[in-house]
Amino acid sequence: MNAKKWLIRSACTALALVMLFAGFNILTDPMGVFGDPLFDWYSYNMTNNPRAAKIAYLDEHHGEYDSYIIGCSSTSSFPVDAFNEYTGASFYNMIMYGADMLDVEQISAYLIEHYTVKNLVVNVFLLNGAIYDQESDNILSNQHAKTNGENPLAFYSRYLFLDPRYGAAKITSKIKDTYLNQTFDVFNVKTGTYDKRKRDAEPIGSTEAYLEAYPGFGDYPVYTIQMNKIDETMASVARIKAMCEENGVNLTVVSAPVYIDHFKCFVPEQVEYFFTELAKVTDFWDFTLSSASCEMRYFYDETHFRNNLGYMAAGRIFGDDDMYIPDDFGAYVTSDNVGEHVASFASVTNDTSKYTVRFPVLMYHHLADEGDSSVTVSTEAFERQLSLIREWGYVPITLEELYNYVTLGTALPEYPVLITFDDGYTSNYELAYPLLMKYNTPAAIFVIGVSVGKDSYKDTDHAMNPHFGWGEAAEMVESGLITIGSHTYDMHQWAPFEEGKDAVRENILRLEDEDEDFYIEFLRADITRSMDEIESALGETPLALAYPGGAWDELAQAMLNELGVKMTFSTEVGMNTVIKGLPQSLYALKRYNINGDTTDEALKSYLDGSFTQ
Repeated sequence: MNAKKWLIRSACTALALVMLFAGFNILTDPMGVFGDPLFDWYSYNMTNNPRAAKIAYLDEHHGEYDSYIIGCSSTSSFPVDAFNEYTGASFYNMIMYGADMLDVEQISAYLIEHYTVKNLVVNVFLLNGAIYDQESDNILSNQHAKTNGENPLAFYSRYLFLDPRYGAAKITSKIKDTYLNQTFDVFNVKTGTYDKRKRDAEPIGSTEAYLEAYPGFGDYPVYTIQMNKIDETMASVARIKAMCEENGVNLTVVSAPVYIDHFKCFVPEQVEYFFTELAKVTDFWDFTLSSASCEMRYFYDETHFRNNLGYMAAGRIFGDDDMYIPDDFGAYVTSDNVGEHVASFASVTNDTSKYTVRFPVLMYHHLADEGDSSVTVSTEAFERQLSLIREWGYVPITLEELYNYVTLGTALPEYPVLITFDDGYTSNYELAYPLLMKYNTPAAIFVIGVSVGKDSYKDTDHAMNPHFGWGEAAEMVESGLITIGSHTYDMHQWAPFEEGKDAVRENILRLEDEDEDFYIEFLRADITRSMDEIESALGETPLALAYPGGAWDELAQAMLNELGVKMTFSTEVGMNTVIKGLPQSLYALKRYNINGDTTDEALKSYLDGSFTQ
């Protein structure tokens, strides 16, 4: 081979390799800048670089939206569905990791110039006073060339010749993808917010358990944050305001909540200057510091607050009185009251008694006229326990009262207790219900849908303890004392009676080696049927579900959240703490099992929380 042929062949080989390299990056498109032709997986792309990927996504989908919420990562918890409901608009959340106000200004300008924008909600976060015009990575943290004026050739070339490990990681992640988000796909593409289904399935009542899950709150570092970019930040806010006024866009400026220990890292004089200067530019809603800032369970970390706090913020902005909002949460700040507002930070205190209640849940199953056992309580013992509960000063409450405390802030008695029954046995109607009526004691009964009205196991000849029917359930509900909840439709199976089945659903968990999609559809169908039958028979949507066998996981809880179940019960032993404004504190509530071996002393220890295993 002569030198000329060798050179041509080498050049062709090199060109082919370059084209192969570029083609791989276009097809895998890990930041979504080429339209993600192979995967159409923008949750992954946005996780890598939300600044660039969201613009690429919206260029194709901006017709679905007419309003935007924009800012750094704390912005995610301002919920688009709440803003949609209050305004009748269609919001998209443009949260970006660590966005400074120049990012916000430039992207706002692009949105207003290229899309229909009726409303713009801008989060001017306290930390924005410390950063400005900052880009830590020109692959993962940079803006799209369309928004910051970068040369398009330079921009696309970087992604065209990207390290192929990015594309390989996307392929690997796709193989490992599951229904719930993982670290590689943390965004809800349709709303632009973080996908928090997993985190919002956590039961968060116990402070001890919360510190185990989020240890950063237990030993928060002490350091000083210098806010030396306030003037630049406020100049960007002023330009955003001018853009909105020129284009008829309704601008709302907010400042997101900050956890109290993080707030202490800021210099007070600089905080005062930050808000004073912001008030000169525009009126705004400030949620930075309140009693909510003192409660770690309202936060995932020092700057990321739970969506529920975002719903409260939206409720405060739009004057919604039909939800719980702490009295001191949110203030409308103007140049006239900014000094008074900042001065109020010094008086913020945390009194958990204002927004938490600690209480026990008692769990019963079957009653009998005689013969206590490990699963049965005699009517004599049950009546004595109802009497003692009242005698000791405890007040039985309903599921609805508990739910209203958390969602509306409705008061509960000083010493509440919740009484529950699992399975829906006829003895609950024939023996327990008359005694509950006698002592005017509310209770919740969780029924197995497939067993309602049956005395034999499903369609077999296997006899079982009889279960009451819908007529008896309706009579009890009509009394106002009994609430019917779900114990699933048919996910509490009894293995010895499930003849011929290789796998038996003894609880709500996914079976070993079961396809996730199949499991999700089965669970969705089972719970939907259970809830529909209860609503059809009793005229009310059930609030709660008791997990069969007490077993649950994040996927099951997340699915129940989607299906409208408001509270769930486990069989884990212990007291519960519920928190106003945090429905997660109603998940996997602990219960004390009451049976024939339960002594009066044990009952007392359950009620006062002194029981130890």
